[in-house]
Amino acid sequence: VQLQAFGGGSVEAGGSARLSCRGSGRAFTRHGIGWFRQAPEKEREFLASIDSSGTMIHYKNSKKGRFTISRDNAKNTVYLEMDSLTPEDTAIYYCAGGRYSVAGSAQSEYPYWGQGTQVTVSS
Repeated sequence: VQLQAFGGGSVEAGGSARLSCRGSGRAFTRHGIGWFRQAPEKEREFLASIDSSGTMIHYKNSKKGRFTISRDNAKNTVYLEMDSLTPEDTAIYYCAGGRYSVAGSAQSEYPYWGQGTQVTVSS
């Protein structure tokens, strides 16, 4: 499964952004997808995941409410909508494909990674 994340850019604090993760091939629809991010000088952290059907969703507790993950299998795309952004949300955002149809928060569950897209939130 090949993945490409896009939709990042510069956003003002308090604003919103929607990231997209596009996958190649029919296999994309059989895999759970997760979103992660890595801020400067910090460890990469899990944000949210969605199963292959789009019905099982898991968020990192602190992101619940501000972040929304969804998928459109007809478009081979998973989305991450982010609201009320702050400078602390500045990071490179990655989407990753899970080994199975359901994926959780552990990075070890994800063998397929996209290149990431930069989100910069200015105050």
